[in-house]
Amino acid sequence: MLRLKTARLNIRDVEESDFDKLLRIYNRKENMLYVSDGNYHWSKEQLIAKYRKFNQTVKDGYGIFSVELKATNQFIGEAGLFNSFDNLSVLELGYIIDSVFWQQGFGTEICQGLIDYAFGNLKTKRLIARMYAANLSSIRVSEKCGMKKVKNGFTPNGREFLEYAISR
Repeated sequence: MLRLKTARLNIRDVEESDFDKLLRIYNRKENMLYVSDGNYHWSKEQLIAKYRKFNQTVKDGYGIFSVELKATNQFIGEAGLFNSFDNLSVLELGYIIDSVFWQQGFGTEICQGLIDYAFGNLKTKRLIARMYAANLSSIRVSEKCGMKKVKNGFTPNGREFLEYAISR
């Protein structure tokens, strides 16, 4: 199911055929550098289990979605809205883009698309984006999309993180 369109992207539900493409993205070190624990050694079974866990709510309009170029249907990554706070009026957004597509404005396009979708379709009141402080690209994307820094701190393993938010 197509969830949203941006100028250059289609963001849709994940299909079985996406897992091999996702696995290539998840197993590339540079793609996973700023994602959670930085794990870039995924099996297909682990990836499918992750999607099963996070996409139990996809019928309600949020979860992890596939991202493809509109013009060619080329798969470039994932984008998601997560119920991280046990409060559907506050969702967390995130995305992973294959590094060959970095520095082309896709992060901003995905982020703005998710913001518009969450506020317009899901009636979300607040969106949060969390990132490591070293992830300068995600900081710029968050700020371009109107998000403001609301928190910073350190993870249990000592990495500095930032939290950005936008409210409607």
